[in-house]
Amino acid sequence: MMKNNIFTIILIVLLSFQATAQEILTKKEALKITLEHNYGIKIANNNVVVAKNNTTVFNTKHLPTVSASSGANYRSDNQTITRQDNSVTEVDGAVTKSYNASVNLNYTIFDGLGRKYNYQLLKETYNLSELQAKETIENTYLQLFTLYFQIARLSENNNNLKEALNISKRRLKRAKYKQEYGQSTKLELLNAEVDVNNDSIALINSKQQYLNAKRSLNVILGKQKGVDFEVETDVTFNQISNFNVLLNKAKAKNVLLKKTEKNLAISEFNIKINKASYLPKIGFSTSYGWNKSQNPATSFLAQSSSNGFNAGLNLSWNIFDGGSTKTRIANSKIALENQQILLNQQNQTIENNLKNTWSLYNNKLFVLKAQEKNVISSQNNFDRTKERYNLGQVTSIEFRQAQINLINSKTAYNNTKFDAKLIELQLLQLTGELLNTEI
Repeated sequence: MMKNNIFTIILIVLLSFQATAQEILTKKEALKITLEHNYGIKIANNNVVVAKNNTTVFNTKHLPTVSASSGANYRSDNQTITRQDNSVTEVDGAVTKSYNASVNLNYTIFDGLGRKYNYQLLKETYNLSELQAKETIENTYLQLFTLYFQIARLSENNNNLKEALNISKRRLKRAKYKQEYGQSTKLELLNAEVDVNNDSIALINSKQQYLNAKRSLNVILGKQKGVDFEVETDVTFNQISNFNVLLNKAKAKNVLLKKTEKNLAISEFNIKINKASYLPKIGFSTSYGWNKSQNPATSFLAQSSSNGFNAGLNLSWNIFDGGSTKTRIANSKIALENQQILLNQQNQTIENNLKNTWSLYNNKLFVLKAQEKNVISSQNNFDRTKERYNLGQVTSIEFRQAQINLINSKTAYNNTKFDAKLIELQLLQLTGELLNTEI
């Protein structure tokens, strides 16, 4: 009977643990949710669809236009007719009816190659919209993992603060016992109480930041998951060891440079489109029409009808338009020059940013190794100080200092670990490899 009761208690404990266990939001799952639900990414993808629609043949004026028209007219007049022999005929309510219908086709045979260059411009605009969408995804990617790693950082820091609070509570309990038995002063008890309060406040503030970061992450995800989830706290670094390789990738794949190159191509097509205004335009039109009219008695013809085809060619040439085309071409050339200047500036800026980020990244990795050693040393120092404190060989102030040193070293290690990972992601963004690399 006793064994059954013990088994039941264990089962209840296990079930309650599973019920309260929080869901783990992995890095891959967070990225998947963001790509599917993030508002900014949805808008960027819709803009790509719009740009793609604009490149279809229906938007390039390469197809003819066809229209149909029809009409009916009714007219009632009081008419008086005087003939050459002075005879007069009067008709009240003389009715005239007319009907018409036609189908018309118009086609531009030649427009100075404007359609051709406009179509190429639309294709470049579509390519530009894809790059803009990629840029939006990259920026959202960085925002996502900035918050994700912030939550991971706070999660680990919370664990350290909880551990520190438990140590301080045990110290307070020990101080109370010593006070009761007259083995310590009131000052030691008060110091222990202050430290418990400070550790509690630090933990509460950190938990609040933790919840705030989770809510902010939900905005990036574009899907409300509440705050009842945990994140992965492990970090792995990619092997990035050659700066020249990074620089070559940045020049070939950086999305900002690729966007400027597309704008450069668009500016070139704008010049060609404007130059097309110097050339003549040739058009073709044809129609099939039907007309019928019913005339009153005062008319020579009682009724008439006609139907048939009509076709023609037309040529128009704007020989001089007051100089507006010349002005547009001049401004388009300046826009092209500005894009080239911008491209040169961006190349220099990105190379400089890459050097700074590369240097900072290596510095963080070096500091991370040093802080890892600091954590080990601080832990050993704390363990020894704790033993001596329990034996009454060190004061509570020395014990507290060892505890603070341990907390600070762990916090510094966590901060550097996640900072280094975010800098690595910035390096990958500069090289255009952010979306192609495992986190």
